[in-house]
Amino acid sequence: MLKDIMQVTFLQNRIIDYIVFLSTFFVGIIIIHIFKRFILNRLKAWAEKSATTLDDFLITIFEKKLLPLFYFGVFYVSSKSLTISPSLSKIFDILGVVLLTFLSIRLVIALINYSLERYWSKKEIDVDKQRGIKTILPIIKVIVWGIGITFLLDNLGFKISTVIAGLGIGGIAVALAAQTILGDLFSYFVIFFDRPFKVGDFIIIGDYLGAVEHIGIKTTRIRSLGGEQLVFSNTDLTNSRLRNYKRMEKRRVVFKLSVTYQTTLKQLKEIPGIIRKAIENVNASLFDRAHFASYGDFSLDFEVVYYVMSSDYNKYMDIQQEINFSIKGEFEKRDIEFAYPTQTLFLEKTSGNN
Repeated sequence: MLKDIMQVTFLQNRIIDYIVFLSTFFVGIIIIHIFKRFILNRLKAWAEKSATTLDDFLITIFEKKLLPLFYFGVFYVSSKSLTISPSLSKIFDILGVVLLTFLSIRLVIALINYSLERYWSKKEIDVDKQRGIKTILPIIKVIVWGIGITFLLDNLGFKISTVIAGLGIGGIAVALAAQTILGDLFSYFVIFFDRPFKVGDFIIIGDYLGAVEHIGIKTTRIRSLGGEQLVFSNTDLTNSRLRNYKRMEKRRVVFKLSVTYQTTLKQLKEIPGIIRKAIENVNASLFDRAHFASYGDFSLDFEVVYYVMSSDYNKYMDIQQEINFSIKGEFEKRDIEFAYPTQTLFLEKTSGNN
């Protein structure tokens, strides 16, 4: 009786065929769950103890991107025990291709994201670079999804060559119409990878100067010293010669001071020592030289060079102020007078014939 029931045919398959299908499917699901619970969980525990992050990444990728494919694989293999109509078999094949393409695209995007993060983390930890990765990743996703969908349609039998040819002609037209936008986009990639500046840097471009506030896909915004916001296209920045004062490790300072011609030789010889002592007594400054440089029109001129061991402009001004205070105090003690524009007229009295 049971044997006869097993041989009953329903939708071109016997009852025994359905039992084999269900048994194979459930055994496959059980094997996957056993693997996930015992082996994968142990691998996770081992990865958490290791110093590297690569094993954590690979285990996460396997769990989220590959395990769903295994479930479909179990179903697909189990279904081979059944006699399936060509149309239904084709649907299964299409679902398999779609699922494989979908998971492959997600895998590629995850690998690119991880590679970018690891590349920048090896160089230095930078919040701006992390923000840049989040900005550039959507563009990469669009490109990867476009390529993946193209391959998917080709595998499904669509004539992609005709579509690509049409897109190529349309793409040329779009590129010509949007060449400025595309130029700014490529310039953004240049700024992102070459890093000539970053958010917070003080830069000078031509006659404009200010601190970088935001680096966007098309424009970069700079806050000027006057308070207004300057907006530059990325192409303008990459095509310009700019000076980045934030990258300056130390600032070279050159200044002049002048004393009157009435200053004695003894006082002139004391001035370089006074300046040197004034600079060396200030922290974060490095004395280079101080010389009696020239005879001016109304003064005796000294040239001074020193270094501020910081790129901070406010720090430089504080140091210069302290040096000026110190020099002024020492000059007053020694009765040395600073020069200012004056003109002395010498009149010669002559006797005339009456």
